[in-house]
Amino acid sequence: MSSIKIAGIATVVLLAAGLVAMVRHGRVQPAETSTFTFEPETMKDFKKPEAAELKKKLSSEQFAVTQQCGTEPAFRNAYWDNHKPGIYVDVVSGEPLFSSLDKFDSGTGWPSFTQPVKGADVVEKKDSALGMLRTEVRSKMADSHLGHVFDDGPGEKGLRYCINSAALKFIPLEEMDQAGYGQLLEPFVKAGLIKPSKHETAILAGGCFWGMEEIIRKIPGVIKTTVGYSGGTTANPTYEEVCTGGTGHAEAIQVEFDSARLSYETLLDYFFRMHNPTTLNRQHNDVGTQYRSAIFYSSEAQKQTAETVKARWDKSGKFSRPITTEITAATKFYSAEEYHQKYLVKNPGGYTCHVLRD
Repeated sequence: MSSIKIAGIATVVLLAAGLVAMVRHGRVQPAETSTFTFEPETMKDFKKPEAAELKKKLSSEQFAVTQQCGTEPAFRNAYWDNHKPGIYVDVVSGEPLFSSLDKFDSGTGWPSFTQPVKGADVVEKKDSALGMLRTEVRSKMADSHLGHVFDDGPGEKGLRYCINSAALKFIPLEEMDQAGYGQLLEPFVKAGLIKPSKHETAILAGGCFWGMEEIIRKIPGVIKTTVGYSGGTTANPTYEEVCTGGTGHAEAIQVEFDSARLSYETLLDYFFRMHNPTTLNRQHNDVGTQYRSAIFYSSEAQKQTAETVKARWDKSGKFSRPITTEITAATKFYSAEEYHQKYLVKNPGGYTCHVLRD
């Protein structure tokens, strides 16, 4: 990146934010901001935010229900009449709680379920706050107040979990895999609501991996993205080592996707739309072999598809110069340091030079 751009970005950040910005190899790294995302794979490490943080994240009604044991109005809430397939998770932590497969119309005006989703560990507590003995239901990890459970429901156990919509976030069936809840899809497969997913992995490089991941992770059919380093010779390279250009690695994205919903060819079409594949070892102001355009294939079928897609884009007239994207066999992929993962989710407004063209 040019010294003029480095100085300009740094000045803007320092003056506008009043904070010290860190420059890493030509990229201004904004101060880390608090952001809440649903990350089921790291649920075991979840720590409940302080009340002040929760007030920023939650609506006033969500805070009143989950933190102050409030109750939302019957028939005037988000999910009492929701019939879409999917799961309901804790609005605070993302912990999976209930499934649409167990939801029924109780006539009460609140979402009602016969049981928690398999594997969910909701906490039940005795509640006599209203002068009657009831059983309160709370989430285990975030200790959110959810509602109550009664013994007047249908099914073998005869239970009715009467839950506040404000305590829940609904994840539609078609978004579950991408959101990280793929392990809960099997009952929906058995119910004939979705076909079994076919997981495939692609490794792509096209400049700074921050911006690439932010686009790729949102593509329908993408299940998981990991930023890292590929195509080099040094074992276990660090970010600083890769940035010297001496390891031979490219900043890359490992993409796990459902090939039943997103073909490898379509994924590569997205790839060519999100970066400039005609600038050798460069994306905008990021210069060096670590910023090269590359497709690292893991099978002969991927290689053939990559060559076909590259040739089609080369002849498309979309670019004024020949495409320089290398197509090479995948070698060991090394995951980048944790602070790089979903960097632009953690740092909204951070540096990126990628846009998805039409």
